[in-house]
Amino acid sequence: MEPKGNSPILTDRNTNKNIVASSATSRPSRKSTASSAAMMKPNGKSVVSSTTSAAAMKPNGKSAVSSAVLMKSNASTALSSAQADQVMFFRDVSFGPHEAVLRFRLIHFWEAQNPNTKTLIGQEMLLIDEEGTVIQGFVPAGRVGTYELVSGSVYKMNNFFGSRNKAQYRVSDHIATVTFPWNTKLFVLDDPPVPFLEDSFRFHSYAEFQANCDRKVDLYDYVGHMKLVNGQTITEHAVLDEVDIAEKRHLCVHVKTHDGPVMKLYLWDKAASDFCEKFKSYGSTPSVLLVTTVNPKRLGGTLALTSMASSRVFMDTDVQPSRDYLGWLSSNSDIANKINAKVVTKPETATIEELFSYIKHETAKVAWFECTATIDDVIQGSAWYYISCGGCNSKAFKGSTSLVFNNKKCGKSTVTGVAQYLTRISVYDKSEQAVFVILGDAGKELTGKHASEFVASYFESNEGVEADHCVPVPQALLDTIRQTYKFLVKVSDHNLSGKTQTITVTKIFPTEAPRLVSPLEERAVPPTSDDFLKTGSQESGPSRDFEDSPGDRVRKADESLESDEAKRSKSG
Repeated sequence: MEPKGNSPILTDRNTNKNIVASSATSRPSRKSTASSAAMMKPNGKSVVSSTTSAAAMKPNGKSAVSSAVLMKSNASTALSSAQADQVMFFRDVSFGPHEAVLRFRLIHFWEAQNPNTKTLIGQEMLLIDEEGTVIQGFVPAGRVGTYELVSGSVYKMNNFFGSRNKAQYRVSDHIATVTFPWNTKLFVLDDPPVPFLEDSFRFHSYAEFQANCDRKVDLYDYVGHMKLVNGQTITEHAVLDEVDIAEKRHLCVHVKTHDGPVMKLYLWDKAASDFCEKFKSYGSTPSVLLVTTVNPKRLGGTLALTSMASSRVFMDTDVQPSRDYLGWLSSNSDIANKINAKVVTKPETATIEELFSYIKHETAKVAWFECTATIDDVIQGSAWYYISCGGCNSKAFKGSTSLVFNNKKCGKSTVTGVAQYLTRISVYDKSEQAVFVILGDAGKELTGKHASEFVASYFESNEGVEADHCVPVPQALLDTIRQTYKFLVKVSDHNLSGKTQTITVTKIFPTEAPRLVSPLEERAVPPTSDDFLKTGSQESGPSRDFEDSPGDRVRKADESLESDEAKRSKSG
């Protein structure tokens, strides 16, 4: 790496010598310079000449004073030189100025900005020394660009200031931060005299993330395997919509560690673009995801992890921890694919009236609620199910000779039609009434059977019926009228934008059933509302106060949490 302009970065390539040896050979000249400086008074007169003249008046003619001054000067210079070449380990770094030498590998660096004004605060770094101790580095805004930094390079540093590590969004355990003052000199070591680790990680479990949620203290690392990416199931033909990700500046990945619960991990800005680049670079779809310095937050009542400016993204074989996890995943696929039924978060309990009140609130976000209500009617006059692709659950359409669909991400050349629930019910409690829509597997929890079973049974009993005939609402659904259930409902973006007041049901259980429920349970991804709008179907049936406009179906039940309005804090 060549220095730029008057950059204080030095390199051993300029002399073709090892920088340690170069420092040793240059000591005499530095000593001479330092000695001369020590012997000069502010008025520019030589201390040696003045004292020698005074000493000449002594009988022996020897300059005793001059000799003493020279000896003192030489001793001081030797001590200063020894201090300058003394290598300090990170474990010994304390607060205040230091003239000692640091040797370290630069793991990563990033810009720190004021989250409100977006002005540059400085350049932050993650450094590791030869003992494997990690410390944070910092270049003030006025000196950013002075040093040509390359991640992974090894450096020798003279003169630094040990400042107190920041209280929020820490990326290292050390109490101090190595700050680069005006007199810092930085040397690149192409041939380090000792080995340095390439990286270091601090992993947290789900319980630890939950304990540190919204505290804004330490940023820890996460490693696990991916279940969904932006609501899309991980398959061999998974394709990311990079245009959409770039517009939204983020993407959401459902992740899971070993046999723990599923969590949502939001990658923002550079972390999102790095994810897309790495995802595409693999010959086959990667499984393992490692993200550094994530911030545990509660979004929509659910524990989630969000990336920060300091975050880095790794996959499958990128680093040793991801390789280790990939090895475990290959040997424990049964455990990895099992969804833990333990509580991830407990949704707030709300009445129907409180649901509508929440939707109207200006600061409302996508959230899940537990609502107990009685079914008043199953709305008829339109299909209570839809035909989906058996692979990705996108809505299928009838073509000239076969079923077709418009989900380009699926990758299936042929479509196997599968009936899925899309049932609208009228419900009420003591406070209000509403229209809930039951989508996907939630219907099975209500009737005990998949929608495909009812549809297949109907056509078996009515052989002369055309294939596009709409199957009447099964009796099992009608039997639920006047029954009371606990519904886990999702207040979606469409609710918040006023496009519909129909509320999505993601899970159903009887009133006597346990209240433990996870809104992050993995499900196949149902189609979006746009898929239904393109069919041109009209929603008919009884007039309801809270019924949505014709053709405006609910969005997919397990779509990514749209948190564009959620504020994420930057490091620094």
